[in-house]
Amino acid sequence: MKKQTAFPAALLLSFSLSACGSSAAAVPSPAASAAPVSSAEAFAPSDPDTITIEALDASESPIQLEVPYNPEKLAVMDLATLDILDNLDLGDRVVGASTTSIDYLSSYQDTAANLGNIKEADLEAVAACEPDLIFIGGRLASSYDALSEIAPVVLLTTDSSLGVVASTEKNAKTIASIFGLEDQVDSLMSDYQSRIDALKTVADGQSAIIGMCTSGSFNIIGNGGRLSLIVNEVGFTNAGEGYATQRGASSDSSSSGSNPHGTESSFELLPELNLDWIFVMDRDSAIGTNGAKLAADIMDNEIVNSSSAAKEGHLVILEHPAVWYTAEGGITALGIMISDLEAAMLS
Repeated sequence: MKKQTAFPAALLLSFSLSACGSSAAAVPSPAASAAPVSSAEAFAPSDPDTITIEALDASESPIQLEVPYNPEKLAVMDLATLDILDNLDLGDRVVGASTTSIDYLSSYQDTAANLGNIKEADLEAVAACEPDLIFIGGRLASSYDALSEIAPVVLLTTDSSLGVVASTEKNAKTIASIFGLEDQVDSLMSDYQSRIDALKTVADGQSAIIGMCTSGSFNIIGNGGRLSLIVNEVGFTNAGEGYATQRGASSDSSSSGSNPHGTESSFELLPELNLDWIFVMDRDSAIGTNGAKLAADIMDNEIVNSSSAAKEGHLVILEHPAVWYTAEGGITALGIMISDLEAAMLS
């Protein structure tokens, strides 16, 4: 018998490929199969580990603060900031939050740890959350140093001299920059200024008192305190500015330089000033004071009702006091505050 000839392995492989309808040229080398990489892609920068933002220190003075970029775990003890994070769809990163009675933020009480309230932080609860970043407002400025031992602390407030609308936009862009989301803020704020402008047409040349009912009394507020949106941006002339005591901002202030709670006033002043409008915030309702008399009942008396503003139906008890008092500076909060004024002034 004739001896069988052995074929080289390489030749057998060639035959096998031909039988599958392929050729040797169809077997790419690793170098040939790799996609070309441009020089721009080869040197594209990755996300930074940290970013520097402008915030406030414990004395509410501006500082440059280095914080983690795109942090995953957030402890939030400022309702305006919680509002902004909610609008940026970052709520799932909130591992702990302050308590609130505001409806649109109430779900965080079910999904996040209770860190106390916006005036008194539970430091142990904050530490237990192991946050990458902590957000607070002016009410917690005295806890800034203690909280900084746990994680970097971002303190932001509204500034009445800048304006509530501009402050809200500025703070929202600061917060958004930490997550690379700055481009979302403009659309979230897009219609607010036009709505303010519509209110200005009504307020032009009109006088008003802005004030709050608290503990059964009526306090008049100056241009740098609560409700500053009504006079500084909507444009009413604040007839009570000269009567409101101006003194250093308390820990419960918005860096305004005036007492945010105003100065207690007698009702007799209201008819004397011949006012066009009276705007009142119910502080006791805002903070849920048990058994407190409602602002509507406090203001419903013979003296107030004899004022020109009340006779014209221009005595306005703001519908959402908790938003005005505890969430000023939030994006949704600003829309609600403007809606309260629109309901009273444009209806």
